[in-house]
Amino acid sequence: MINVFRRFAGRFSRDMGIDLGTANTLVHVRGRGVLLREPSVVAINRDTKEILHVGEEAKRMIGRTPGSVVAIRPLKDGVIADFDQTERMLRYFIEKVHRRKNFFHPVVVVGVPSGITEVEYRAVKEATKKAGAKDVYLIEEPMAAAIGAGMPVSEPIGSMIVDIGGGTSEVAVITFGAFAVWKSIRVAGDEIDEAIVSYVRQVFNLYIGDRTAEECKIAIGSAYKLEQELTMEIRGRDIVSGLPRAATISSVEVREAIAEPINQIVETVKETLEDTPPELAADIMDHGIVLAGGGALLRGLDKLITRETGMPVHIAPDPLSCVVLGTGKYLESIQSNSKLRNVRLTEMRLRGVAYSGR
Repeated sequence: MINVFRRFAGRFSRDMGIDLGTANTLVHVRGRGVLLREPSVVAINRDTKEILHVGEEAKRMIGRTPGSVVAIRPLKDGVIADFDQTERMLRYFIEKVHRRKNFFHPVVVVGVPSGITEVEYRAVKEATKKAGAKDVYLIEEPMAAAIGAGMPVSEPIGSMIVDIGGGTSEVAVITFGAFAVWKSIRVAGDEIDEAIVSYVRQVFNLYIGDRTAEECKIAIGSAYKLEQELTMEIRGRDIVSGLPRAATISSVEVREAIAEPINQIVETVKETLEDTPPELAADIMDHGIVLAGGGALLRGLDKLITRETGMPVHIAPDPLSCVVLGTGKYLESIQSNSKLRNVRLTEMRLRGVAYSGR
């Protein structure tokens, strides 16, 4: 009777995995794949606190809003900075993939940074619950990214994942479904954008916004010398005259601008390798380091890490989706795959977080 009820409930349920990122939120619905991929941005009315837009429409308003409207990112460095707006954003995304009001609320698996505090951990669970989830389970993003990238996380093999998102960069060596070594730093895509803004202001006397900096990073950014260097026109406000002005920046200059945050990420990779047991390090030498997250798409980052570590480096097949695919695979296999189920149990124990099964 219970199994019949579960099958009946499953028809109406839309259990999901969520990559709740600083820059973007992705949602994977069980049995249907990734259905939502939108910026983690909310546009609200300053006076009434009413939400005007969420996601892509809200992001287009950044830097272009009138005085009565503000576009905010409710997550900072991978964790919740504005609880209320995060809850409202999550509710909007959950309802958007549901497309109708259901009696059965979804079970949700959320990817979270491995370096967050217990207070931040509980905040994510509470916000997701208030947004409409029936049950909420959390999995560390490096583990989810490794699962999403198809790495053998449950095997007695050392696997190394480097997940570079918008707010955090995380490096982990995984074996037997648990972290052998892991490090997390709050230096990632946002800090790279800020470095470009600062460089353009100092060198070109030109003030540009974060969105222009991000476009510059995507268009011509690189971590390693390119075979053919690129250029791009950027537009902003002249610091001296206060008038609009354009300038041309090269990939060489962008590489110089972002050198500090990139070096911090590379140093974190090196420190993690230094702390890795010899047998696991040998496995990594055989199988290579896997890059995931939006930062993996930065030109030449794999070559730079190879040069600095001597290890082969591979970019995941779909680096932007690794975490959400991992939460989705975990959600879909949680009852049938005991190895993946043990991943959650192990991670929750390592964090000291109580686990209660469904």
